[in-house]
Amino acid sequence: MGLVGVVMAAGEGRRMRSRIPKPLHRVCGREMVRYPVELLKAAGASRVVVVVSPGNKDAVRAVLGDSVQYAVQRRPDGTAGALACCAALLKGVADRALVIGGDSPLVSAESAARLLEVHRAQSAQMTVLTAPDVGAEGLGRVLAGDDGRIRGIVETADAGGIGGDGAATVNAGVYCFDGGWLWGALERAPVSASGELYLTALAALGAGEGAGVFAAAADPAEAFGVNDRRQLAMVEEVMRHRIRERWLLEGVTMMDPASVYIEADAVVGMDTVILPNTMLLGRTSVGENCEIGPNTVIRDSAVGSNCRVTASALEGAVMESHTDIGPFSHLRPGAYLESGVHIGNYVEVKESRFKAGAVMGHFGYAGDATIGERVNVGAGMVTCNYDGKDKHPTVVGDDAFIGCDTMLVAPVTVGAGSVTGAGAVVTKDVPPARLAVGVPASIKRELA
Repeated sequence: MGLVGVVMAAGEGRRMRSRIPKPLHRVCGREMVRYPVELLKAAGASRVVVVVSPGNKDAVRAVLGDSVQYAVQRRPDGTAGALACCAALLKGVADRALVIGGDSPLVSAESAARLLEVHRAQSAQMTVLTAPDVGAEGLGRVLAGDDGRIRGIVETADAGGIGGDGAATVNAGVYCFDGGWLWGALERAPVSASGELYLTALAALGAGEGAGVFAAAADPAEAFGVNDRRQLAMVEEVMRHRIRERWLLEGVTMMDPASVYIEADAVVGMDTVILPNTMLLGRTSVGENCEIGPNTVIRDSAVGSNCRVTASALEGAVMESHTDIGPFSHLRPGAYLESGVHIGNYVEVKESRFKAGAVMGHFGYAGDATIGERVNVGAGMVTCNYDGKDKHPTVVGDDAFIGCDTMLVAPVTVGAGSVTGAGAVVTKDVPPARLAVGVPASIKRELA
């Protein structure tokens, strides 16, 4: 009948010391709970159920929406209690259930596939993803016999840690269960010394009843979960390294990889060079053959191919191919640079479109503006777009020339091919091919 998935995300996360539910803390820009949900879907789960608490259900739903189903764990009675909440949704639906914690973002698709393969090959009732002892807190120790079968898992709360003689194998917190065995086993799960129902107790229960309980090996880092801010930082570091490795193998150059931060949803094209102290955040995309950095932050923006961004900040902005900006400039939300646009140093652009070939080489501000094709904007130009109550638009026609220190007092239009003199304060529309000079600017002769 196939595979279903469960993400256990009902933990209170008190050690995080945060008003944000633990599953919604971010790792490389993505909420932790999104990682296991996407992993289960990639593994082929036909249905994914996220177990939430009464306190975090609305916040988790706001992130995941209707892409999953939800089961509410009404009281914090442990991981076995959390999984039992899914019985009404999943019992009899599939012959396998893949279960993972909502605070385990480092589990890889390869390890999940290995877990499923071991489960299938052994005709197991329960298969556990395990790893060598990584020294992390809170990981249960896996007890296995010489035949490779698991005899039990000892929780740290009941055994004072994973210690013991020799190298320990620890529980990575990912399980595959036989659907026909699981739901009855949950009803027989014993209460632990701490008063909780542990999912790990099913290992000893199954072994004692003659069920097949097996292990599948994973990389040590995949056992890292998140219980506090220290572990969150550790997991973030591992994930950042993985992301950099991915893009290096995809043909991206990084002069100093350790100084580059690329979040999980960012995309980078082949032959792009990322210079030190650069951050690509959120849903940012960078095309091919670009030079990004140094000292650059790009968030939720699209940068085309053959672009250069030097020591500048972009947020919610678009740069078409063959554009450049910087150093020390800022594209704010709604900024759009068409092909061939050059933005120099100390320029701020907000809710404005620069059409193909426009140039603004030196300090200035463009807000709520449309700058036409091949316009030259002189140093110090400012669009005076806010009157203290409302924002107003500025339009500069194609091939216009805006002199240094021009103030464009919106709403205002400068016609195609017009020129404003240095220091002009333009308070009324300038017809095409005319000269505007003075304070306030007056319209002079028609240009030849």
